[in-house]
Amino acid sequence: MHRRFLFALALLLPAAALAQGTLLVGNKSDDTVWRLSLDDGSRMAEFATGAGPHEIAVSPDGRSAVVTAYGHQQPGHALTVLDLAGGAAPRSIDLGEHGRPHGVSFLPGRGEVLVTTEQSHALLRVDLAQGSVAQAIGVGDGVGHMFALSRDGAIAYVSKIAAGKVLRVDLAAGRVTHEVAAGEGAEGIEVAPDGSVWVTNRAEDTVTVHDPETLARIDTLPSPGFPIRVVFTPDGRHALVTNAMAATMSVFDATERTQVATVVLRPEGAEAGQSMLGAGPMPIGAIADPARARVYVAISGGDRIAVVDTADWRVLDYWPTGRQPDALGIVP
Repeated sequence: MHRRFLFALALLLPAAALAQGTLLVGNKSDDTVWRLSLDDGSRMAEFATGAGPHEIAVSPDGRSAVVTAYGHQQPGHALTVLDLAGGAAPRSIDLGEHGRPHGVSFLPGRGEVLVTTEQSHALLRVDLAQGSVAQAIGVGDGVGHMFALSRDGAIAYVSKIAAGKVLRVDLAAGRVTHEVAAGEGAEGIEVAPDGSVWVTNRAEDTVTVHDPETLARIDTLPSPGFPIRVVFTPDGRHALVTNAMAATMSVFDATERTQVATVVLRPEGAEAGQSMLGAGPMPIGAIADPARARVYVAISGGDRIAVVDTADWRVLDYWPTGRQPDALGIVP
């Protein structure tokens, strides 16, 4: 699809849809981000991005979003910045030597984002106004893939897939303070409301829970089927883990750390779908709606978003997307 057309489509945003909030979906194989209505999943806009949009961060004011251009066969070295309010064309920030950008999050109270870059083994602080890398913190070998921020934004916790480790980074000091084993294939990571750090270990079918200061392991929870992401509901009651190979989502009581439900995520016709992980539905990215009792899950091999009711943990609907959706962001 022509990029000029995508930019034009991105301007067609009815005020009513914006008032209800929208969902951003990164389509990894199409190099696009779709903007969907949270009412019915209808596509309100489409943006062109850099190659391989893997993760999305929405600014606290909802006016912009940053997308990591991970690349395909060739490593990506850029971020795509989307103007969600003013209608400006997407712009690109060149990361120079820092290839394979993946995890991304806005820093509280700043026009900056943190980004993991697998190829340069770094955690970058990127100034969006200047369009440049302001700081690079080395995280060492082991494929630093995703990260989560402490509630005050002072600490970043980084998962390393190849090393099977989790590390703690003091952002003010610009250094790693702790690094411990989590589990083989450590990937998904999030900070719980109580401050503990949850890590999904996809090759071990476990979720490990770590102390936020020392990273000592507090608990280990089973989650069969390649657990790949973890998110928490806005009320903090539940932790949600997507299991890509099993096509399920495990629901844990976040306080008791016990599993209370399993949601099956198999849209019709998705069994033979393809994702970067193989054939099948492959649920990966997940995000909880702060305003409704819903969770949205990207079914990468099924080219769908599953809409899950958190009141009774049932699938309400499947919304169509582009090819291989994964990254998700909610625009309030």
